[in-house]
Amino acid sequence: MVGGRVERGSRRARAASVVVPFPRPAAGGRLDLARLAPSGRSLLAGFALVLACLGAYWGARDTSLFAVERVQLVGAPPDVAAEVRRALGPLEGSSLLALDADALEGAVRALPSVAGVAVDRAFPHTLVVKVAPERPVAVVRQRAAAWLVAASGTVIRPLERGTERHLPRLWVGRSAEIAVGRHLPSELLPATRALGALQEARLPRRVKAVRTAGDELTLVLRDGLEIRLGAPVDVGLKLAAAAAVFPLLAEGTRYLDVSVPERPVASRHLNS
Repeated sequence: MVGGRVERGSRRARAASVVVPFPRPAAGGRLDLARLAPSGRSLLAGFALVLACLGAYWGARDTSLFAVERVQLVGAPPDVAAEVRRALGPLEGSSLLALDADALEGAVRALPSVAGVAVDRAFPHTLVVKVAPERPVAVVRQRAAAWLVAASGTVIRPLERGTERHLPRLWVGRSAEIAVGRHLPSELLPATRALGALQEARLPRRVKAVRTAGDELTLVLRDGLEIRLGAPVDVGLKLAAAAAVFPLLAEGTRYLDVSVPERPVASRHLNS
């Protein structure tokens, strides 16, 4: 009995370890690559298709099939849109396929009133120009001259005296170099950035002017009230604090100091 058990166990072990042989290729047999390679007729047909597509593309460039019939400006106010159209030049009749989008974007981006631009083709006949305009925040005054300035500090264009009265004035000395398309001197950039943040704060009164003294910024409102910002850091937080405190100010308040926004200070005396 013991021998029978051993014999049955060995049979089970041999059955569990059976190896099924797979057919092997003949000795020296190799993969037939010729069967996998495309035929000469297929190659000719592929080349003919590519040439036909290229021919159609170059033919369309020189025909009116995709001629520009409309330039769509997105995001540009009327005055900026007029400048962009002049910078783009006459495009009607040009092929959308032949236009150099990079060159067009470069021409528009060079405008002082434009912060960013993207050109896209809307087939069959529309060129779409998406414009991000600079945000005017102040009028820079230098003696009798005036310029419109963006929050970035870029000088957008010269102005006639007395125009853009809704914007604050920023006075500069006669030695400051002001040029259209360039930035203001570095010491004036904190003031324009603060005025850019001011558009988000929505103070209940208009700002008349900005004073800079060293690292100190002061906004002067139209009624004479001063908002002292101190150093040009955390300007958005300081302006938000000023806007929250405004309803609590007593009549006749001369200044509001938010240089430490957690502890605003107000007084009826400028030199207190």
